[in-house]
Amino acid sequence: MRGTMRRVAVGAAAVVVAALAPVAYDVGPPRQAPRASAGAVVNATIVIEEGGARKGYATPRVTVSGGVVTVVNLDSMDHTVTSVAKGADGLPVFDVRVRAGTTATVPGVETLAAGDWAFYCKFHPSMRGVLTVEGGGGGVEPERPTFEQPLVVPPTRRGAQVRLVMRRALVRTMPHGPRTAMWTYDGTYPGPTIRRRGGRGTQVTIVNRLPRGAGSMSTHLHGDHHASADDGQPTTQLIRRGDSRTYDYPLTVDGRAEPGSFFWYHDHRMDRTARNNWRGLQGMFVVTDPPTPGLRLPSGARDVPLMISERSFRADNQLADPFADGPRMVGHHGQMAWVGPQSPPDDATVGDTVLVNGRAAPYLTVSATRYRLRLLNSSPFSSYNLTLSDGRPLLQIGTGSGLLPKAVVRTSVLLGPAQRADVLVDFSGASGRRLVLESVPAAPGGTGADARETAVMEFRVGDPARDSSRLPTGLPAPTLVSPVPRRVAKTWTFGLGEDHSGGHHASFWSINGKAFDPARVDHRVTLGTVERWRFRNTSDVTHYVHIHAEQWRTLLRDGHAPPPWELGLEDTWRLEPGEEVEVAARFTDYTGPFMIHCHMLDHEDHGMMARFDVVP
Repeated sequence: MRGTMRRVAVGAAAVVVAALAPVAYDVGPPRQAPRASAGAVVNATIVIEEGGARKGYATPRVTVSGGVVTVVNLDSMDHTVTSVAKGADGLPVFDVRVRAGTTATVPGVETLAAGDWAFYCKFHPSMRGVLTVEGGGGGVEPERPTFEQPLVVPPTRRGAQVRLVMRRALVRTMPHGPRTAMWTYDGTYPGPTIRRRGGRGTQVTIVNRLPRGAGSMSTHLHGDHHASADDGQPTTQLIRRGDSRTYDYPLTVDGRAEPGSFFWYHDHRMDRTARNNWRGLQGMFVVTDPPTPGLRLPSGARDVPLMISERSFRADNQLADPFADGPRMVGHHGQMAWVGPQSPPDDATVGDTVLVNGRAAPYLTVSATRYRLRLLNSSPFSSYNLTLSDGRPLLQIGTGSGLLPKAVVRTSVLLGPAQRADVLVDFSGASGRRLVLESVPAAPGGTGADARETAVMEFRVGDPARDSSRLPTGLPAPTLVSPVPRRVAKTWTFGLGEDHSGGHHASFWSINGKAFDPARVDHRVTLGTVERWRFRNTSDVTHYVHIHAEQWRTLLRDGHAPPPWELGLEDTWRLEPGEEVEVAARFTDYTGPFMIHCHMLDHEDHGMMARFDVVP
C-alpha cells in the first residue's frame, strides 16, 4: 500500500531525540549486530500468547538473518508488530496487524539494515520487543525526525457571544503536498480557541453546515459545569444539517466564578464520536482567573495551548477512513453490541502521524525564558508520556480543571485521551538549541508503559529576553469538597461484555455489565449533596474515565493517597486493569441527565457510557 495509501498505523520516532547542540540530534543507526555465517538463513517467530495485552510478547527478542519473521497470535485479541523506527515516508518501517487466532508475516524485513529494531503493539503499546537483523541486511535505516512547518496557534475568540460554523474546509496538516479536507469549526483545525474570564457568561452558537450524509451533531464543552440541556447530549437535542443550537456556559459554580481551567469542545454524537472527532470537530476553551497579586505566570505569546492528536493520511494527504470497515451494531440501546473484525476489544482507532494544533511535526520559536504550555491530548485512543529531550523539568501548576495547591516538578507528564496539564518550562540556557517535546514510554510494568514512543514537536530556542514571570511557591487552587462521606454511594465497573443472543457472537464495552442505554438511568443524585464514587476496571486494557456535570476531588488510588499532580480538581482519570479510584463532588446548580464514560472514543461509541440523573 506504500505509495498509494498511507497505512493506518501508529508512527513513532526512530529513537529518542537529544538536543545537546544547535541543529544536531543524537539519532544514530541501529546497533550493529554480530554477522551470521555466510549463506546462513535464520527465520524468526514472534509469539503472542493468551493475555498478551497484560503479559507482553512471549518472545520479546528474536533474531533473523536472510529469512522471514512470522507472528503467531494465540490471544483472543488482535495485536500488531509495528516498528518504532520510521522510514522516509514518515511511517513505521514495518507494521502488520495479526488477528486473534491467526498468523502473519512481518513485511519488509529483508530491506532492514543489520542491527536492533524495536517493535511494539500499537493497540497495546506496553507490549514491546526487539528484532535483531544479522548478516548483510538491507539498506533501510531509521530516519531522523524533521520539523519543517511552524506551529500555528488557533485564532482566539473573547466575546460573550461566539458563533462557530461546522463546515468542510481545506487545512494545512502536512508540510508538503495538498491541504487536507476536514470537518471544522469555522474553517480551522483545531477550531478557534475561546478564552473567557471565569464568571463571565458565554453563549456559543454552533451552526451545522457539514456535507450531506454527515448527520446530526452534538457539541460538548469538556470539563465545564453547565446545565444538562447545554451538555452536548449524545442522542437528544442534536443539531441537524442546516440548523443551529446555542449553548449557554455561565462559567460559574455554585454562585462563584468558575476557576481558571483548560477545557475543550468536541463532537459528542453517540456511535459517531470517534468518527466526527477524527474528521476535525475539536477546539480549545481557556477559562482565566482574575489577576492575583504576587502570581506572575507567563502570559501573552508565552501562554501556548497545545492540542496533541493523531491521524492517518493517504498519499494525497487526505484523511484515511478507519471507520469504513468498522464493526456492525446489533440490538439497540441497552442491548447494543457489535460484530465484525473490529468489534470490542479490537476497536482502537490509532493514527500514524502525530499532530500538534493540527500540524505534523511543527516547531515553535521561543525565547530563552519561561513559557506556560497548556497540554491537551485529544487523541481518540493513544496516551503520551511527555518529556523534553534534554531532560529539563516540567513544572506542573495545574490540571485541566484548575490550578494545583502547589507546583509539582516532573520529568515527564502522562496524558491519556481528554486529559490536560498546565505546565511551566524554562528555556533559559538553551539559546541556539533545538529541544524536542517527545513521548517516551515508562519502563515495562510501570504506569505509562503503554504510552506512544514518538517525537511530538520542536522548540527552537532563541536569545534571552526580558521575563517578568516568576516560579510560583504557592498557587490559588480551587477549594476541594469537604467533608467527604466515608460511604461509597456508587461503584462504576468498567469491563467487556458479550452477547450470544440472536445467533451471533457480539461484544460491547460495558459499565456495570451493561451497554449504554440513553433511556436508562443508572444512578440518581440529589441536588446539593456530596457523593463519593468508585471506579473499577475489570478488563485487560486501561480506560480513561470522564464524568460530566461537576469537577471532582480525587480521594484514593488503589487505597492510597493520589500523587501530588492529582491533588487538584479533575474530570478524567486513568484507570489501569484491576485498579480502583475513588472521587467525590458536590452536585450544585443543575438537575437532569449527565454522562459518565470512557474517553477512548471507540469504547464510548461501543457501549462504555452510562447515564446518571441529578434530581431535586
